[in-house]
Amino acid sequence: MIQKIVVPVDFSIEAENALLFAAEIAKRNSAKLLILHTEPSTDNPDLESQKLKYFEMKVHNLFGSEVPCQTLVLVDDLVSAIEMMEKNHSCDLIVMGTKGASGLKKLLIGSNTVRVLAAIKTPVLVIPGTAKFNDFNKTGKNRVVLATDLEETQNESGYNLLTEILKLMLEPKLRILHVRPKNTSLNPMQQLQRSALLSSFGEEVETERITVFSDHVMDGINFYLDKNTDTGLIVMIARDTGGLFQKHLTREMASITHYPLLVLNE
Repeated sequence: MIQKIVVPVDFSIEAENALLFAAEIAKRNSAKLLILHTEPSTDNPDLESQKLKYFEMKVHNLFGSEVPCQTLVLVDDLVSAIEMMEKNHSCDLIVMGTKGASGLKKLLIGSNTVRVLAAIKTPVLVIPGTAKFNDFNKTGKNRVVLATDLEETQNESGYNLLTEILKLMLEPKLRILHVRPKNTSLNPMQQLQRSALLSSFGEEVETERITVFSDHVMDGINFYLDKNTDTGLIVMIARDTGGLFQKHLTREMASITHYPLLVLNE
């Protein structure tokens, strides 16, 4: 179960949108929201706290007092602050906003969202400014694309979290997407891994295997997304080393996607 969701905010429109997205998830899972703001240095921490209280009040006005909120201002680097929270507090999901970028513009490389993806082990849900939670309740946006290299991973908790998010959607359709070069085939371990993934989400979720042939993983994923506009969520597994989906590819996806992106760390 999702019990605690951390939402870093910088008081931007994108951060507020991500907070509302997180509040919907929190309400439907009876989870607690922790709204976090960090500053390298500040002369007026009370002002930052007052700004956070505005966000807390907005959550309560829109979602009711049954969504418990806590606000926290830390004089620290964002990544260091979240690492400290990972160590000292149990958090199940981090939700962050991003402006997104179009085409080949890697506008967010080096941004806070990308830095967090590079360092944090907790699952991160990246919400572009154009994404709204209401899209999860539309049959036209109910396709979830799990892009995977089909290498073995010990991430049962991550898949459990994905299952909880799938339950939030209206008639979700999970697509196991694998990109590989032309004239290649899956090895026996990859075949077993794909079968295991297809069966791990239960009969209540419609699943399908999808293969895209491309020499470049990102090109293959974007080709599929361009052809299937009913996508509501992209899921990727970030690996430190090896495999196709190394962390730099996951960060690249976060910098260009127009879709919510759930990143599960190996």
